[in-house]
Amino acid sequence: MNTSARFDWSAGYVSRRSPLFARNIVSTSHPLAAQAGLALLQAGGNAVDAAIATAACMTVVEPCSNGLGSDAFCILWDGRQLHGLNASGPAPAAWTPEFFQGQVMPRRGWGSVTVPGAVGAWAALSERFGRLPFADLMQPAIEIAERGHAVPPIVQGKWAMAAGLGEITSQPGFAQAFLPQGRAPEVGELFRFADAARSLRLIADSRGEAFYRGEIAAALARFARETGGALAEADLAAYRPEWVTPLAKDFAGYTLHEIPPNGQGIAAQMALGLLEHRGLAAHAVDSPEAQHLMIEAMKLAFADVYRFVAEPGSMPVGAAQLLDPGYLAERARLIDPDRAQVFGAGNPVKGGTIYLTAADESGMMVSFIQSNYMGFGSGLVLPGYGISLQNRGHCFTLEAGHPNQVAPGKRPFHTIIPAFLTQDDAPVMSFGVMGGNMQPQGHLQTLVRMLCYGQNPQAACDAPRWRFNEGLSINIEPHMPAATIEGLRARGHQVGDIHDSYQDFGAGQFIWRLGEPGVAGYVAASDPRRDGAAVGW
Repeated sequence: MNTSARFDWSAGYVSRRSPLFARNIVSTSHPLAAQAGLALLQAGGNAVDAAIATAACMTVVEPCSNGLGSDAFCILWDGRQLHGLNASGPAPAAWTPEFFQGQVMPRRGWGSVTVPGAVGAWAALSERFGRLPFADLMQPAIEIAERGHAVPPIVQGKWAMAAGLGEITSQPGFAQAFLPQGRAPEVGELFRFADAARSLRLIADSRGEAFYRGEIAAALARFARETGGALAEADLAAYRPEWVTPLAKDFAGYTLHEIPPNGQGIAAQMALGLLEHRGLAAHAVDSPEAQHLMIEAMKLAFADVYRFVAEPGSMPVGAAQLLDPGYLAERARLIDPDRAQVFGAGNPVKGGTIYLTAADESGMMVSFIQSNYMGFGSGLVLPGYGISLQNRGHCFTLEAGHPNQVAPGKRPFHTIIPAFLTQDDAPVMSFGVMGGNMQPQGHLQTLVRMLCYGQNPQAACDAPRWRFNEGLSINIEPHMPAATIEGLRARGHQVGDIHDSYQDFGAGQFIWRLGEPGVAGYVAASDPRRDGAAVGW
């Protein structure tokens, strides 16, 4: 009997969470995963160990947002310098433009599945920076998967909405894995995921090799052959995550670091660069003037990102050109303080997601994100193994000559972006805001609140957000001041409602360093828009 059904889980109030202060912290969108990471820290692990254990648990406790078939990215401070990891996967070798002739890029099913990179990210991070045995990091996730966990309200809501979409539920393996009673689990109902536990044990015992060059890889390739997919064992065997140098952009006395393309993190950096030329701080934080300037800067950044950003080797311009101060100053002059506009791309040539962050008292800080993209990704789940596969291939285009045109072995444009903030080459904050194209918008809005207006990380996280969609269309959270909403409408912004099981206003996690490593510790924030928590000791 599901005794929790007596409660009205939709009833509640706008929450103001308190910041968490501690020397060792893990923050993510599910408390069981956060506590698993904290337990690894208490067992002698470092922030990387904690992040990997948390990420593994998240594939079990928040399956609507990520799974063992996710992609991932990471930015980490190892105590001396920043490192970036791009663990997004490439297209299968069979994916030529002709392979999709007469189609649009599929949203679900095998036509949307690129090589998953998350497990590769865990193994690479553990090998280079971890302290504890890799197998130990998988144990909390294995235990939760085998014993089961009670499904929390926000996860359940997204799960239930996805269960009503035939494009997801009709995919091979989905119903068997995620509709165990012929429906989505109810709030508080126990969900066991024994198939995922089996895969996690194989991953633990092989340090991830089974996923790419062992039993799981063979099963994935066989599943693809039997159900119409192109993913092959050779595609999986060839996969390796890539260590990269994060992009840097100065703003308000700090430096924002993002993973370089094929990701969209550069959009947040461009928007901040545009705002440097618009006198943002002269306006009150929640005024229509300030919010309008941010929206218009974000729109300008997206116009260029959607035109130019792709796998770096396919981009007609480089990241340095898009971040060039002169180019951003030129683009910033297009912003009309009194009128919303639809922007096209400029000419810079002049000559479902989960996010987590962890930090330890040695000074190591980890910003990590993994995702199946849209809710439940492709909808495909490998029977017997519980591996739900992402649908990142949908981010390719079939437009001939476009930088992001699909091609064999090419990585698609990616939305998931971890972020990191430094000042004078010293670490300040590891953070991220999950949620499709809301991610750079969330980076922009929360950073502006902290760096320009002095709001603490939890207040900046709690504050109302807007979301740009396309054209003049935006969404605004209802707790934004009414006068601000009306002021934006008066400028021509078209304010609408969100009706989507995947898109919302994002969810952030933030860890801000206080003082020197090992002295004062950190302050953390966790987004009330999810079921999660920041935990520490």
